[in-house]
Amino acid sequence: MEIGLITDSLSSRSFDEVLEIAAGLGLSSIELPTGNWSEAPHINLDALLDNEAERAAFMGRIADAGLGISALNANGNQLHPVSGPQQDEVLRKTIRLAQLMEVPTVVCMSGLPGAAGDSSPNWVTSSWPPENLEILDYQWEQVAIPYWRQLAAFAEEHRVKLAIEPCFTQLVYNAATAKRLIDALGSEWVGINLDPSHLVAMGADIPSVIRALAGTIMHVHAKDVRLNTPVVAANGLPDGTGMTLWQQRAWNYVTLGLGHPAGEAFWADFVYELRAAGYDGTLNIEHEDVLVNSEEGVRRAAGLLRKVALQGEPDWKPAQV
Repeated sequence: MEIGLITDSLSSRSFDEVLEIAAGLGLSSIELPTGNWSEAPHINLDALLDNEAERAAFMGRIADAGLGISALNANGNQLHPVSGPQQDEVLRKTIRLAQLMEVPTVVCMSGLPGAAGDSSPNWVTSSWPPENLEILDYQWEQVAIPYWRQLAAFAEEHRVKLAIEPCFTQLVYNAATAKRLIDALGSEWVGINLDPSHLVAMGADIPSVIRALAGTIMHVHAKDVRLNTPVVAANGLPDGTGMTLWQQRAWNYVTLGLGHPAGEAFWADFVYELRAAGYDGTLNIEHEDVLVNSEEGVRRAAGLLRKVALQGEPDWKPAQV
């Protein structure tokens, strides 16, 4: 496996500084957020789409640093009942740019609609009361699946894979909902971006998640989360406390290796389970620890992943799951 970096992890640094840091750490590639939830500090989506010379110069800077581009990232909510069309436009532009730059994958969220007639998204996680099931049926059958069938066709037309990131406050937030959407589409151009931090924050066991999603994992984020045990014991895992109020939260994003009692062993098992499930792609560092300097966090993550990443092609092929 190779190690890469989501450039928003160093959002306060210039693009040239990001390239220098990534190359200095011996990373192989970068993942570039293009808009929507990201302010896209390192890429101008419209400028690169419209200007071949500017696009070539941009890609040349990356190549000169000895790096590639593993993915573009357009995370947002393209199914939002009000702003969805604008976010969908960013996603489709990102797919077009990925084709022009010969980037194989675009990372995105599934999106989250509202209930019928609502102007805000509605994240339903319980079948009670009964109207929740009516909302889910509307979200899935009338909004999400028709939208994603069109988007999958658009991605196939542009020969770009879409890696959906299961995440809270999204229609796809766990293994079961990920499989539901993928099975409904039946498209080889749509799979999963696995970010373990979101899933741990909802109580999932990551090796079990990987086994459940074997064969669909197209891309991986290496991001850690730490459960705040006393708060979890009192309140459970769901938490709407602000991210900067880390002492009051049930969980917090932390520097890679600080999130689990097993530390490095968790990530070694993570890599092993991914490999067993047939994934041998890039592990993209994503740093969102509010207590640790971003560059130091990225350095620590790169060091840990170098210890546990398995290199080279396996001598066996994993069984179909």
